[in-house]
Amino acid sequence: MSYTHTVTVPLSWAEAVQQTRDALAEQGFGILTEIDVRATFEAKLGTDSADAVGDYLILGACNPDLASRALAEEPELGVLLPCNVVVRRGRGASDTTIEAIDPRTMIQLSDTPAVREIADDADGRLRKALARLNGAQEVSV
Repeated sequence: MSYTHTVTVPLSWAEAVQQTRDALAEQGFGILTEIDVRATFEAKLGTDSADAVGDYLILGACNPDLASRALAEEPELGVLLPCNVVVRRGRGASDTTIEAIDPRTMIQLSDTPAVREIADDADGRLRKALARLNGAQEVSV
């Protein structure tokens, strides 16, 4: 099983980041955390490391309703939250890649039917967000 869903789009870095935020919001996800990997590497490891990773942003996306339901079923699932969405663009690249965690990976760690339903719901929403970015009806695994 793949653990991410991925699309590559012909958008500038800034456009891809904004459109990713918008697409996630349309599916009920807010951004709880944001990690600018490039800036962190620049500060901690230097310019060469930052240039090697390129533009790389990790968005911690959370749908409050789904998270609440999941945590009510299994409080331990908090270690798997929020759903990470990565926006990345290599140095000199003309396209930007957006990857989202496949929430169904949680069901490999849980036997709870309710968690399976919640993961399926979250997965469908993340796929719709990526499909919007890709201009497609659905994103394949």
